[in-house]
Amino acid sequence: MKYLTARIGDLTIGNGERIAVQTMCNTHTSDVVATTTQCISMCEAGADIIRITCPGLPDVEPLRKIRTNIRDLGYDVPIVADIHFSSKTAIAVAPFVDKVRINPGNFHPDHEKACSELATLLEVCKDYGTAVRIGLNHGSLGKRITDKYGNTPEAMALAAMEWIELCEAQSFGNLVVSLKSSNTVVMVEAYRILDRMMKEKNMVYPLHLGVTEAGNGDSGRIKSHVGISALLEEEIGDTVRVSLTEDPVAEIPEGQYLSGRYSTDEQDFFESSLHHFEDLDYHDDSGLSGEGRNFVATYHSESREQLLRDLSCDWGPDLLDRRIDSVKIVGDYIDKDGRIVDLEASGEGAYFEDELMQACRRRFYKPEYIACPGCGRTMYDLQGAFEAVKEKTSHLRNVVIAVMGCVVNGPGEMADADWGYVGEGNGKVSIYKGRTPVMMHVPEAEAPGKLLELIEKEL
Repeated sequence: MKYLTARIGDLTIGNGERIAVQTMCNTHTSDVVATTTQCISMCEAGADIIRITCPGLPDVEPLRKIRTNIRDLGYDVPIVADIHFSSKTAIAVAPFVDKVRINPGNFHPDHEKACSELATLLEVCKDYGTAVRIGLNHGSLGKRITDKYGNTPEAMALAAMEWIELCEAQSFGNLVVSLKSSNTVVMVEAYRILDRMMKEKNMVYPLHLGVTEAGNGDSGRIKSHVGISALLEEEIGDTVRVSLTEDPVAEIPEGQYLSGRYSTDEQDFFESSLHHFEDLDYHDDSGLSGEGRNFVATYHSESREQLLRDLSCDWGPDLLDRRIDSVKIVGDYIDKDGRIVDLEASGEGAYFEDELMQACRRRFYKPEYIACPGCGRTMYDLQGAFEAVKEKTSHLRNVVIAVMGCVVNGPGEMADADWGYVGEGNGKVSIYKGRTPVMMHVPEAEAPGKLLELIEKEL
């Protein structure tokens, strides 16, 4: 089997190399000082790769300056330009970055023209040694793909294979591929199918893993660890991003945990992390649910953060793939004040069980939130808006709500959402039912309440 690698600056990914940890700036690219400052914070936190949005041609020169600033300050972290629609922008920025992230299907509505524009970009990338990530998301496959293959995990993989084969025809191999979804089941299945397809064609390119628009807090972390760990367990994946609607620096320790757990020998990892298998008692309580399989897991964790990561990766893959039916989390952890917190007495064990089941799409105990992490296109306080929407809607059940940063990318990425809340800029919000706008130009202060009113009318 031919396992290929990608060279991103001085970093090699793929074919057994250490799993690289990525994050993305949420500052405006035109603000060179703010973006440079954020990049330095990311470097010092241990990011292996940093992505910066490049919405249009005016952003090319600021991005070039940002990369130059970072290099002048002594940091050699690879910089990735995030492109969504403009092949001209991708071609213009390719000489000044280490990788460009594109969805070639967005280059032009005519497929042949999109292919031609991709071929031009690949020639520029060859000249400058720039890597390319083909990034397809479940919510933005495009009409040609959905008409041809449907809107399924297999369609995502088939669409990616079309672009991979075009790159091969152009003799371009410095390539990374991603297939993201906010739905962990869809995301995992899409990557598995693509991995199988690449192996059948004897060309296994590096894969970048992530659960897109995962949200924030415990839910965003658990959802990401569940989906990513299910693939890394199978040795699928070479670089990861835990996308959170928070300060992007907060994503890095979550990615580092995954890299440490799956880049090294498993026994070495558990010995170094104070998380030992002997601390976990597995009890087969099959009789509790007839033919089902239910387990009790006992943890004694050094911190709540460590507990959350461990239980998500220990049990998420089995729950996601329905190899087990439930897990009861018991034991304790040490809080930030050095106190021992009993998981049963505090109720946190039951809370983590609910979060795990929802992340694995097994049982929903609250609304399912989709929220992008924000980037240079975001034109409002995304983190504040997300918290306001959650405050208004947290009592609801069996509803999927998307909170998105911009009208450029947001509506297309809300594939799984019943309702969408999208920032327009200038203090206004658009509210969507599915992908159809039902209220436009709603003042931000009123928008969470208006969203709740619309949802409750449908219940």
